[in-house]
Amino acid sequence: MTLKVLIVDDEPLARSRLRTLLGDCTDPRAEVVAEAGNAVQAMEQLQRQPADLVLLDVHMPGMDGIALGAHLRRVSPAPAVVFVTAHAEHAVEAFDLEAADYLTKPVRLERLQQALQKVLRARSVVEVPAAAVSAQDCLVIQERGRSERVPLDDVLYLKAELKYITVRTADKEHIYDGALSDLEQRYGHLFVRVHRNALVARRCVRAVEKVNDPTEGEGWAVRLDGVDERLSISRRQLAAVREALLG
Repeated sequence: MTLKVLIVDDEPLARSRLRTLLGDCTDPRAEVVAEAGNAVQAMEQLQRQPADLVLLDVHMPGMDGIALGAHLRRVSPAPAVVFVTAHAEHAVEAFDLEAADYLTKPVRLERLQQALQKVLRARSVVEVPAAAVSAQDCLVIQERGRSERVPLDDVLYLKAELKYITVRTADKEHIYDGALSDLEQRYGHLFVRVHRNALVARRCVRAVEKVNDPTEGEGWAVRLDGVDERLSISRRQLAAVREALLG
């Protein structure tokens, strides 16, 4: 497969270097379908030519890359986003937006290739027809040179941890390379979002409890069958979690 890429950077030389590097990528291949120097141009280009991936600078005139990345999540179909910047301090914000990756300048070909592979794997999850999804589906976990199929029936929760997702079963934690939003889109009938960084299995919701954290104050948490720990619930998701508890 060839990924269609939009490059967004206010520096022409930076765009030219990325275009050259993308031309050297082979697994997967990448085709630059457009370039943009700011957020407005980027949105105009996406309206003309949809892209699979946006390579996005953070510091730009007008709307910065973080704000544009948040806006791109609401585009349909939403492209994957890989931030490309000289400023590493924005990594946490980037992964809060569930960016596929975060590259620091000067970008190395090897790291760019790895980012493209992450995007391709995430797309392979989303593009499976929804009608083919069943409770018997599995997540394929690749760890330490081996691959393992983890049935969704065994998964208690999925929690985003910077670049990866923790897949928690009753007896083990796995590391999954993907985006939480992609898993929510595919398996929303099996999992409910409790926080911006976590999905829990609907069948495992045991209790919703009020908690008082010494540092964060009063809030809510969910208890799950099969695990002792509690997961925080954002106020925005509280109603949905209570609905899952009822049924």
